[in-house]
Amino acid sequence: MKKKAPSAVVAVALLGLVAAGYFAYSANRPSAPAASATAGNGAGNGAGNFAMSVEVATVKAVDFADDAQAVGSLKSAESVVLRPETPGRIASINFRDGAVVAKGTVLVSLDGAIQEAELQQAKANLALAESTHRRNLELLEKKFLSQQALESSAATLKIQEAAVSLAAAKLAQTRIKAPFAGVVGLRNVSIGDYIKEGEDLINIEDIATLRADFKLPESYIGRLNKGLTLEVTSDALPGERFAAVLEAVDPLVDQGGRSLSARARLDNQAGKLRPGMFVRLRLLLGERQAALMLPEQALIPGARPAVFRVVDGKAAQVPVTIGVRRAAQVEIVAGLAAGDVVVTAGQLKLRDGMAVRAVGEGAPASAAPAADGK
Repeated sequence: MKKKAPSAVVAVALLGLVAAGYFAYSANRPSAPAASATAGNGAGNGAGNFAMSVEVATVKAVDFADDAQAVGSLKSAESVVLRPETPGRIASINFRDGAVVAKGTVLVSLDGAIQEAELQQAKANLALAESTHRRNLELLEKKFLSQQALESSAATLKIQEAAVSLAAAKLAQTRIKAPFAGVVGLRNVSIGDYIKEGEDLINIEDIATLRADFKLPESYIGRLNKGLTLEVTSDALPGERFAAVLEAVDPLVDQGGRSLSARARLDNQAGKLRPGMFVRLRLLLGERQAALMLPEQALIPGARPAVFRVVDGKAAQVPVTIGVRRAAQVEIVAGLAAGDVVVTAGQLKLRDGMAVRAVGEGAPASAAPAADGK
């Protein structure tokens, strides 16, 4: 009897393992009613398989303004930093910081005593050369002077005329003038400072008209024409919009970013904008009529754009040609028609021809679930 005891224990343990396995199998096996309901649901969708629930949207024909968005920075219509062409000591400063000046206004004068003296000396030599030449002309008429002597005096006269022009130019270099009408900046020099040739004195900006430089993708190369209208906004002036006109497009495409550099011109007579400001630009390319639009998430990820169109309760993969994108919507140029129902969520698990059940806002009224949940 003692030898049979271990055999009885082993038998009981085996029976327990068999019972536990059967219980686990029964718990994980789908029930017959559920399987039957699933089969019935698939049959009701015309496919013999389970109908996958997907979110859908309807392709709509809408009218919208065709535009392009970009960011850029403002620049002065004319901008220059004034620098002296000759060294010298500042004798006078004839402007106030930030003042509006007219073209030709003398802004800074250097001490030009030496240049003034050289000019006077050159004028005196010129007067002497003119007198000598006139006298030689009279002597030549009386045959008291050779032709060679007359030519020498004429050459001396021209040399003295050039000397006067040179002295006058040197004196003019001590008078630094505004090359155009504009607003001067902040000076960093004072009367009595000795400045070197080429040293920065003051900047002057023409801000009555501004330029906005920006970039656009190279895909717009055939649509950018001089004279197109732009709308300019700035974060510094919320709510305000400024009109601009496309002035020029750089003929060279940036190889790094595959983009086009463009420039717009806008009026700034009110003086609200300043050079260097960050701005947002909206380029108005025209009006689009009855453009087919659908949500961007309807596109199937891949090398070629495609969507799943719902036809008679089944998903049909359709290749499409896309156009512009705006506000999370994409334009469909070819492949779909207005009123088509496309899948916007759940398409990653779909295959061509699978049965689907449309849910969500884009679902047809007949496909929407009942209010009581049945």
